[in-house]
Formats: sequence, structure tokens, C-alpha cells
Amino acid sequence: MNEKNTKAVVTSLNRVAGQVRGVSQMVEDGRYCIDILTQIHAVKAALSRVETHVLKSHAACCVEEAIASGDTAQQREKFNELVEVFSKAKL
Repeated sequence: MNEKNTKAVVTSLNRVAGQVRGVSQMVEDGRYCIDILTQIHAVKAALSRVETHVLKSHAACCVEEAIASGDTAQQREKFNELVEVFSKAKL
């Protein structure tokens, strides 16, 4: 990832971490379950946006380099990495 993307991802992850701490505090405070669930949904959505950003960065950098190289083994490797990551996400 380039420096600009790294900074954006770290900023977003710090925001998500703050949201998670906020949800934890809501649980400790005995807040209404629906309010907690709403915040959990917001955390999941924010994390999904970070995942999309990292995926786009990977495609624009690592995958693009493999395609440009013309090396079919390297291309296959990058493709298989993505398949493996997303197959684990289903577990």
C-alpha cells in the first residue's frame, strides 16, 4: 500500500476502534439492546468500508503489477491469494 492509502486505512481503523470502545461502554452502562445492535451494525459497515479500501489498493498495486509483468505464475498467485482470503471470510 502506498503512504496515502496507509494513512487513510489507519485513520479509518482508529475510528472503528473508537466505535468498538463506545459499544463496549454502552454494554457496561446497560444501554438498550437495540441501540447497541445499531452501533454494532455501524462498526461492521465501517470495517467493511476499510476492507473495500484495502482491496482496491491491493488491486491497484499488487494485482496490477502481476498483470503488467506478464508472469502467469505471479498472476495466478495474486488471484489465489484473493480467493483464499475471501473463502476464509465465509467461515
